[in-house]
Amino acid sequence: MNLIPAEFYQDIYLILVTILSLFCLGKYAVYDEGRLYDGGQEDNFGIILLTLFLVLFIGFRPNAGHFVDMGAYYSRYRSAFGLNFHWTWDTDNKIFDNLLLWMASMRIDVNVFFVAIAAIYFSGMAVACSMLFPNDKMAAYLVCLAAFSTFSYGVNGLKAGMAASLFLVALAFNDRDNKWLTVLFILLSWGFHHSMMLPVVAFVVCKLVKDPRYFIWFWFFSLLMALAHVTFFMGIFEGMTDEQGAGYLAGAVETYKGFRFDFVLYSAIPILIGYIARANKLIVSENYEFLLNLYTLVNAIWLLCMYAEFTNRIAYLSWFMFPIVLIYPLLKEQWGDDQYPVFKSVATYHLLFTLFMTFIYYGMIKSTI
Repeated sequence: MNLIPAEFYQDIYLILVTILSLFCLGKYAVYDEGRLYDGGQEDNFGIILLTLFLVLFIGFRPNAGHFVDMGAYYSRYRSAFGLNFHWTWDTDNKIFDNLLLWMASMRIDVNVFFVAIAAIYFSGMAVACSMLFPNDKMAAYLVCLAAFSTFSYGVNGLKAGMAASLFLVALAFNDRDNKWLTVLFILLSWGFHHSMMLPVVAFVVCKLVKDPRYFIWFWFFSLLMALAHVTFFMGIFEGMTDEQGAGYLAGAVETYKGFRFDFVLYSAIPILIGYIARANKLIVSENYEFLLNLYTLVNAIWLLCMYAEFTNRIAYLSWFMFPIVLIYPLLKEQWGDDQYPVFKSVATYHLLFTLFMTFIYYGMIKSTI
């Protein structure tokens, strides 16, 4: 029996991430630019210990209504428990759905199934951060954990969350120019959830088109279409989103919720950082430009689908890359003498935004319901 009520899980998670972030980020106020070139690698013990704790903490959470999607997965798992397993291709999420059916057929306890999900989710992020930022892996990991959507996709939207983490590993291998493992993890990501079709297609486009100006122009074009409430493009991307993606877009007119200024401002931050990196800091990096182009393109497509129902699930297809794209030029490139203090400030404000949205903004909404 779980001794922690479901409604306290997010609070505990964010308190832990906040404490660890304050401790970790405090060191970056005194680092100088020379650290970028020392070639050191941070020890893995801390990130492994934190990942193990999160896997067990989140994996063994109670099956409660507070975690909406968990109940559906629990029921499906129990209904397949002990039944004969046969691999089926007739499913949208071929790897995840077959994994669920196989584990249930083997009579593996359902709690172990949720621990396995948490392990893929948090380990994927940890591996990606360790590969991309070997000298700053814990700080980068904490930035990912502090992201606006990280907790919710660890307890709800599980398939999309796991797929996103595997896609981050693919991006890390791409950063190291390992083509075979990049392709492998892209396919694994797509196999866990069909919504990854959009980032996968965008990945290919960004490999073929490298000029960042085209992606910035397309983002602003999409923003203008959203401001003008043009819904024509939703039909083009129908089915390339989360869960019942087609339904989200098909019902857009009836479920119109208005222009999301908050989502747009949040989404624009990595793009603004990218402009500063290139225009003011004169950073020239093919790897960084690829990541920024990829994020910008996928986020621009969300702008074209802004009036869809559950638009946050479409936005997540770019938001899961948000932390990596945000901090990449500050930890991997030559930003300047103030490199690490600026990283500390950006990471701190990033954390404060999540705390504000969780405890104040959404807290006020709940209090009015």
